[in-house]
Amino acid sequence: MLVLAVAVYAIYHSSPSGTPAPPAPGCQAGSGVQAITLDTDQAAIAATIAGVAARQRLPKQAVTIALAAALQESKLHNLDYGDRDSVGIFQQRPSEGWGPTADLLDPVYATTKFFAALTHVRGYTTMPVSAAAQNVQHSADGSAYAQWEGLAGQLAGYFTGQSPHGVSCWYTPAGQANLTGAVRRMAQTFGPQGRKAVVVGITTDRSGQKNKGSTAVLHVQRAAAWTVANWLVAHAQAYRLSEVRYAGYAWKAANGSMGWRPDPATSDPPHGSIVAG
Repeated sequence: MLVLAVAVYAIYHSSPSGTPAPPAPGCQAGSGVQAITLDTDQAAIAATIAGVAARQRLPKQAVTIALAAALQESKLHNLDYGDRDSVGIFQQRPSEGWGPTADLLDPVYATTKFFAALTHVRGYTTMPVSAAAQNVQHSADGSAYAQWEGLAGQLAGYFTGQSPHGVSCWYTPAGQANLTGAVRRMAQTFGPQGRKAVVVGITTDRSGQKNKGSTAVLHVQRAAAWTVANWLVAHAQAYRLSEVRYAGYAWKAANGSMGWRPDPATSDPPHGSIVAG
């Protein structure tokens, strides 16, 4: 369930030894009284929607519309069930020509199909969010999308990076980061690397120090850099990422509930690049 929080507090329960137990994994967009709490699946889906939009060079309004539709249809969860044959984050129906069930259960595919339909709606960027969503979804009650417009707009601002370093997640890291898997999934979301692509290039560096893992340095387009950084944070638990650094800020999984903090690293990453590991 997605909750609009009045305030965000980290509550720790002491273990028998007196050491505070780590908080349960979670995420939030924003901070303080405006913070929006999300579970890790919701954050990953919101980041995916923003990522696919970045790949297609779509405006923030497109992300807002997609998020409003997903909030109404699935509360930002990837459902393998629904009314009749509806599935996925948008509850798209194979029988209505959206695609095979297995494909619709892939949030990247489902979002790509949603945006393909949305961009064929003339004037979608200026019409009410609920009207644009209904033109895509053809729901029995198109007015229902209106209730999510405000929240969807806030989330779109955070996940597209309009509000920098606004997305944070936390979990207790265990094991070496799966950078190969993360890079593969990023390519599916943001598209293949290239000079004019969202992700221009990625280099990896395996530390020679004992018990140290690898890091990846991502060279990205400035306009989408925070979208990429947010995607990494939202998918950190899935790929066991423990740290993301960008633009003088650092996020760490173990204290992610504290949000992004000014980066204390003594050696700066290459200008305009994101470091993850």
